[in-house]
Amino acid sequence: MTSTGLQDRSVVVTGAGGGIGRAAALRFAEEGAKVVVADLNPEGAEETVKSIETAGGTALAVIGDLSDQTVVDTVVERAVEAFGGLDVLVNNAGIMDRMSALADVDDAEWERVIRINLTAPFLLTRAALPHMLAAERGSLIFTASEAGLRGSAAGAAYTASKHGVIGLVKNLAVMYRKQGIRANAIAPGPTMTGIQVDADQGAHGPAVVGQFIGANIGRLGTAEEQAATIVFLASDAAAFVNGAILPVDDGWAAV
Repeated sequence: MTSTGLQDRSVVVTGAGGGIGRAAALRFAEEGAKVVVADLNPEGAEETVKSIETAGGTALAVIGDLSDQTVVDTVVERAVEAFGGLDVLVNNAGIMDRMSALADVDDAEWERVIRINLTAPFLLTRAALPHMLAAERGSLIFTASEAGLRGSAAGAAYTASKHGVIGLVKNLAVMYRKQGIRANAIAPGPTMTGIQVDADQGAHGPAVVGQFIGANIGRLGTAEEQAATIVFLASDAAAFVNGAILPVDDGWAAV
């Protein structure tokens, strides 16, 4: 079996209390990495940690809102203190919008989606970078979305947030490649994760995007399929991959 180079690496995965984040945390642990499970949901996070430890791996949970700078600082500090550094950061946590067209987006929806999907990854990456720069290596991986590649996959707030994530990834790749740091993202298509979309199907936004989504998507993906791609991007096999936005979507991005 070819080594992924992840043995004993320190990895932070956000949104790891379920879905893609949990699947990624479990997969990293299988590769011998030590994992910080960061999530707002204490029950989900502890369940992920228990699964890792039961299988013989090493993990710890940090609970809190990742759009809070204090929580962000705690996540990074725990990784460094417990595992000796921070090698891989997976900015996976996110929420959907209500599929709202821009004229129907209220301030609360806009601010919540942007704060969690874009500002939180910015805060966590900023906190992680000094440790990666000191080590002259690091892998930053983001969960973007098909909505970051097109305008017909979600509402205005979610679409803007994921386009922002992709811009952030590309800028990071350019800014820090000479310091040994890589930044990449997956762009999942519809995936079985349990993420909720509280959309009024009669509203303008869902009525417009629904016809495109229904006509163009392939099969639903699994969290494990997304996680496998995340782990690949963090591994030595992807050592020359930097600034890539990788659709994991059964060909939806090609339609």
